[in-house]
This record gives sequence, C-alpha cells and structure tokens, in this order.
Amino acid sequence: MSACASGDETDPERTGLADSRPVVLTTFTVLQDIAQNVAGDHLRVESITKLGAEIHGYEPTPDDLRRASHADLILDNGLNLEAWFSQFVQENSAPHITVSDGIEPIGIVQGEGAGKPNPHAWMSPVNVQRYVETIAKAFSELDPDNASDYQANAKAYQAELQKVQDDLMTALEEIPEQQRVLVTCEGAFSYLARDAGLKEKYLWAVNAESQATPRKVASAIDYLRDNHVPAVFCESTVSDAAMQRVVESTDAHFGGTLYVDSLSEPGGPVPSYLDLITHDTQIIASALKGQTS
Repeated sequence: MSACASGDETDPERTGLADSRPVVLTTFTVLQDIAQNVAGDHLRVESITKLGAEIHGYEPTPDDLRRASHADLILDNGLNLEAWFSQFVQENSAPHITVSDGIEPIGIVQGEGAGKPNPHAWMSPVNVQRYVETIAKAFSELDPDNASDYQANAKAYQAELQKVQDDLMTALEEIPEQQRVLVTCEGAFSYLARDAGLKEKYLWAVNAESQATPRKVASAIDYLRDNHVPAVFCESTVSDAAMQRVVESTDAHFGGTLYVDSLSEPGGPVPSYLDLITHDTQIIASALKGQTS
C-alpha cells in the first residue's frame, strides 16, 4: 500500500474539491509516503517540498507557510535535516511530531557537519518501522475514531519493511565479510550500513559538501584496493564524476544509482518509499556479489 501526491495536487483551494479530512503536512516526499501508508483514506497527507526537491537546503515560500497554517498536524524528520523547519514551528499553532524521536543517532565524523547527527535515519527499514509506530500514535491522537485502522495499517506496513530488511540480510550472507562495504558519494547510508552489518566509506558526509576533494578520492581508491571491494555507488541527486574517477583507478565497478532524499514521479523508478528502499538494497546486494546490471 503506497500513495504519494504533491501538496498542490491535493489542495482543495486549488482543485475546487471539498475535503473535510484532517490535513497532515510533512517536510518531504519520502515522509509523506510513509505517513500515507499509515493514514489510509482517513487523512489528507501532503508534502511541503515537491518530488525531486533538495531537502537539506530548502527555502520555504510564503505559500508553504500559508499551507502550514491550515494543517492539523505537521511531521518532520528531525536530526537537523530540516534546518528551515523552525519557521513552521514559530509561526504556526499546529502540533508537530518529529518522527525520528527514539532513533539512536549516528554522528557525522568529518566535514562541516562533524559532531551533528546524520539525518538520514529513514534509509534503514528498521528505523522506519519506528517512524511508523510514532506516526500511528500521532494519527490516533489526532483522529481517535479511526485509531484501530491506523494501528492496523502501521502493523501491515511494518511487516513489508521487515521483509526488505530480511531480504537484504539474506543476500549479504553470500558476500565475503571483507567485501561487505558500502562505498557511496554521500554518507547517507550510515543507518542502513549499521543495521545490515556493512562497513561504510563515502566521499563526503552530506550534500552541503558535494565537492569531493582529491584527498577524499585518493582515500577511497586506497580503501577499495586494500579491501578488494567489488562495487561503488552514488546518489541520484549528485554528480557521480568523482566516483567514476575512483572506478577508473581500481578494480571496482560502478554498482548503480541509489535514491535517498526524494521519491520519483509516479512512472519513475522509486514512486514510493518501499520502492526506494527495495531498489537501493537490491542494487547494493547484487553489486557487492559481483553482479553487474
């Protein structure tokens, strides 16, 4: 079960359609889709940012603030992902829930974000099961008449998330331990790596530092050579040019493009969070096993 639509498409003021359901506003499309799976048809779930938007450095518009003023509940990821989110808290009386509450944060260890928590907790299907629990509780408090449906939806969705995690763990069992390394452009997969028992190497910590330095590229090359890592990856929102230089200097191949911060259009490769996390985990497992696409 999955549904994701941009806020503009579901705004009654724009469509002319009457919709008396409570409005839940999320900060980005991945979170919107996760929340929609819990909400079912009982709530109208929208995203502040649109499909494909860069979430880290987003700048809210007056229209965003207007939409937030009509929301019954606002959901944010937290962990310093939405540096711009304080405007919504300060200028809006709607309650808000931080869905990453209760997640054990992983600290960023290098670059301008050093010492801050890595915000990409949703890149682990284990963590998202906790997100879903938090969301179901918030929805039950917002709309008690449908609380049993929210709990049932959450339980069903958590089972789907656990299957993604189980499938990944099964696939990784076939890979020699030394080669269980996730090498990416951005350090957006720390939670996935931790929960799957993968070591991690990346060219930069967060998108704000999307220029890989020669020293970081050289470090990645040395690491791949020393550990015989078979594949590397890069995220869809950044250039893979630096990682391709790593590939040219090692025996590793480019394993594929991974998705992190935004869903695709409905006809694209990752129109839902389940599509996104399934795509990423399957690409990672296949490439580390030496299978090329």
